[in-house]
Amino acid sequence: MARRSTKTPPPPDDFEERILDIDVVDEMQGSFLEYAYSVIYSRALPDARDGMKPVQRRIVYQMNEMGLRPDRGYVKCARVVGEVMGKLHPHGDASIYDALVRMAQPFSMRLPLVNGHGNFGSLGNDDPPAAMRYTECKMADATSLMTESIDEDTVDFASNYDGQEQEPVALPAAYPNLLVNGSSGIAVGMATNMPPHNLGEVIAAARHLIRHPDADLEALMRFVPGPDLPTGGRIVGLGGIKDAYESGRGTFKIRATASVENVTARRKGLVVTELPFTVGPEKVISKIKDLVGSKKLQGIADVKDLTDRSHGLRLVIEIKNGFVPEAVLEQLYKLTPMEESFGINNVALVDGQPLTLGLKELLEVYLDHRFDVVRRRSEFRRTKRRDRLHLVEGLLVALVDIDEVIRIIRSSDNSAQAKERLIERFSLSEIQTQYILDTPLRRLTRFDRIELESERDRLTGEIDELTGILDSDNELRKLVSAELAAVAKKFSTDRRTVLLESAGAPVAAVALEVADDPCRVLLSSTGLLARTATGDRFVAGEDDKRVKHDVIVSAVPATQRGDVGVVTSSGRLLRLAVIDLPQLPDTASAPNLSGGAPISEFLSSLEPDETVVCLTTLDESSPGLAIGTEQGVVKRVVPDYPANKDELEVITLKDGDRIVGAAELRTGEEDLVFITDDAQLLRYQASQVRPQGRPAGGMAGIKLTDGAKVISFTAVDPAEDAVVFSVAGSGATLLGDTAVSAKLTPFDQYPRKGRATGGVRCQRFLKGEDKLVLAWAGPAPARAAQANGAPAQLPELDPRRDGSGTPLPSPVTVLAGPAS
Repeated sequence: MARRSTKTPPPPDDFEERILDIDVVDEMQGSFLEYAYSVIYSRALPDARDGMKPVQRRIVYQMNEMGLRPDRGYVKCARVVGEVMGKLHPHGDASIYDALVRMAQPFSMRLPLVNGHGNFGSLGNDDPPAAMRYTECKMADATSLMTESIDEDTVDFASNYDGQEQEPVALPAAYPNLLVNGSSGIAVGMATNMPPHNLGEVIAAARHLIRHPDADLEALMRFVPGPDLPTGGRIVGLGGIKDAYESGRGTFKIRATASVENVTARRKGLVVTELPFTVGPEKVISKIKDLVGSKKLQGIADVKDLTDRSHGLRLVIEIKNGFVPEAVLEQLYKLTPMEESFGINNVALVDGQPLTLGLKELLEVYLDHRFDVVRRRSEFRRTKRRDRLHLVEGLLVALVDIDEVIRIIRSSDNSAQAKERLIERFSLSEIQTQYILDTPLRRLTRFDRIELESERDRLTGEIDELTGILDSDNELRKLVSAELAAVAKKFSTDRRTVLLESAGAPVAAVALEVADDPCRVLLSSTGLLARTATGDRFVAGEDDKRVKHDVIVSAVPATQRGDVGVVTSSGRLLRLAVIDLPQLPDTASAPNLSGGAPISEFLSSLEPDETVVCLTTLDESSPGLAIGTEQGVVKRVVPDYPANKDELEVITLKDGDRIVGAAELRTGEEDLVFITDDAQLLRYQASQVRPQGRPAGGMAGIKLTDGAKVISFTAVDPAEDAVVFSVAGSGATLLGDTAVSAKLTPFDQYPRKGRATGGVRCQRFLKGEDKLVLAWAGPAPARAAQANGAPAQLPELDPRRDGSGTPLPSPVTVLAGPAS
């Protein structure tokens, strides 16, 4: 075998050597700038219009091109990754699959863009996702809105990396995806980190900005008070959020949601149900074990991760006997990832340039994009309809004199001559004439003419409507606002993240940060507490949309840095700091405490059999607190609440007695109402009860028959429209059973009687009934709820004072009046 020559072949005769001297500094600077721009524009930063990075946009667009609609079947993720990599994204498959996985994780995105089937990882990446050959995917329901009308010339297209395919520069985006799902990325010399928000709140702010283009930040923050993270949690401190919404940069803290529960028969523990954004339970457990091992954290006996699909996140931290769970929880917030900081850095591309944007700027960029999309879509549709109308009008002209058309065609030598003669005879265009020649004879009937005339009228109307949109900026804005409202109605969900002004610091520590503005403290029928942003009263009408937790059993005026009292069934009054309560957004037209927090998070001293009766102000200038007990005792408490005591006794109860109702008197002219389980109602003026000091035991309020007990005590203003509701059953009746009978009666049907008398009958028992299981008297309209807080329907008003009841339309366990 001959050896291969290793000599370099000589250059050709016409070869001319050219050496170009380049300064290495200039070469490195230019190359680095090109690389930096490529990373910023083509990889790391999202576009402010559709809120997507190029890889995310290419995944969504390619899935739409593949027909992976929400109503279709799943396909392997490897197939989607291959299509994206081969046609649009000239990078590794790992980066594409990582982006696809994140778009399918409900704990990473507030409104996931991919519907995944299989293992797509866990919170905190404790359990990594399966390989793409095992997982499957398709477009999520909301993702179709991102590509809606993309085939109607709504966005610009550009060539892909090899010039053989076309891809959109930005998606039409029917909702503000950048704010809703947030974004994170590290570019060269800059980075972006944007938290997710609630879809309904963001769209409400966008619609407000459409109506009021000059709206300031405070007006927009009434709709978007803060981020709404997919994992829930509690945001502590809102100052950094306002800074971020104003300048594009800010920091806030996220706390885990934890409650104190009896985790074993002998031990209490902390049950964590929500963790900070991007923090997984394994990270928390590992940190706790390290701290316990190094003796930096005491009081923890064991940590268990009981998370499953049916119950969601559940991290149980057992506390040793002799340690206060609340104190341990504070240490966990300080030393572990159960409290994390989130730095907002709203950097996004605007016209290809990276800019730091505030809340208003982000909404304005999106709305400008949406206006352009709808304008281009309307122009496209109008052009299509004009083209179709042109053909329809030509066909109608031919149908008017169809015999002449047929004669011309038959007498012509060829189609070209027929076309010219038809154009000359009927003054048609070439397009119209060609359409007539291509139309089969079977369509040239009388019925088809009627259809064509109807189609002409419909097309004319649609063209006029589209022209109105294109010619009027006001109509365009109305259309965009209406489309956003439709998206919010279909995909909006309740807020998951609770916003707190502070973490429960003393009032003096936050006096300079939080204004002592008026507010209202609300308690729902399911035990959720919250405060409003203002001291205005809610007025709920009959047409209000009813939702869970909207039945407010107690509401009192307060101030943001003040205190309110909680009256319990054992006769205690507990002081509660208003600043610690979650604040409801100002967008609610009717009270809804879905964003509230359980009262157990604020009152850890409640006994197992002790319940919250009502809220009360600590105003010592008020007429006092009226209390009614199960054994018929009534008491008016002298408003004497020492500021240095967090727990007070407001009545000395007899053995076996408990408070069934309490109400703070506003004027002192109210009527006190007792209702017993043997269907007796007693009403008398509050002035008949002499005010007593807090330790006193009260006086006789109602005369009870043997074996009877009080089930309801309220205070009713006689000047207001009020009603009485009662539910009858038997001794074995369960509250909320649909077999019971109920009655709703005007309050003025019951006369006043003297204190300590027996009252009058309020309901006649039917066969099988021997007691009242639920009763209430208060202002109209009454609002009822089921045990889970869902709204319940009440029977029609019955004017009979002692009539019998009718079956309940739905189970009822609690009632209240307007949330005032």
